[in-house]
Amino acid sequence: MFNLDQDIPEPLRPLAWLIGRWEGAGVVGYPTIEEANFGQEIEVTHDGRGFLKWESRAWILDKETGERVRPAAVESGFWRPLEGGEVELLLAHPTGILELYYGTMEPAKIQLKTDGVLRAPGAKEYNAATRMYGLVESQLFWVMDMAAVGQELQSHVSARLKRVE
Repeated sequence: MFNLDQDIPEPLRPLAWLIGRWEGAGVVGYPTIEEANFGQEIEVTHDGRGFLKWESRAWILDKETGERVRPAAVESGFWRPLEGGEVELLLAHPTGILELYYGTMEPAKIQLKTDGVLRAPGAKEYNAATRMYGLVESQLFWVMDMAAVGQELQSHVSARLKRVE
């Protein structure tokens, strides 16, 4: 059961369903990497100002046992609601990549595409992405398509997470 925090600023209310801690698993794959299962934790918080803080970490899972094999992606950022049902997501990655996503939010659904990508000199080639987040039967589903390392925009990752707090 999700309870709306009464202290949340009005502009954040369309994103309020994201607030909490989520855990789950998904699949990652791309022409340049082997497909793998991964586990993920996401924590979304707010401090009363007009943005949500986003922290995500993931790890590769053993295909047979489901045990953690090694760390995978880490990202940190902020959701910023705009007027007219639009939203921004700013993400930083320890691999030297910064992303600015821009898109639309509807009740329990967010669709985004990169508006800008910055790469540190040593970061791998990464050009664009799209993401979609949705709340389905109290679970967070998300998918990402990516254009990187000479590949066109295509499916890269998807996951399903349950709210744990």
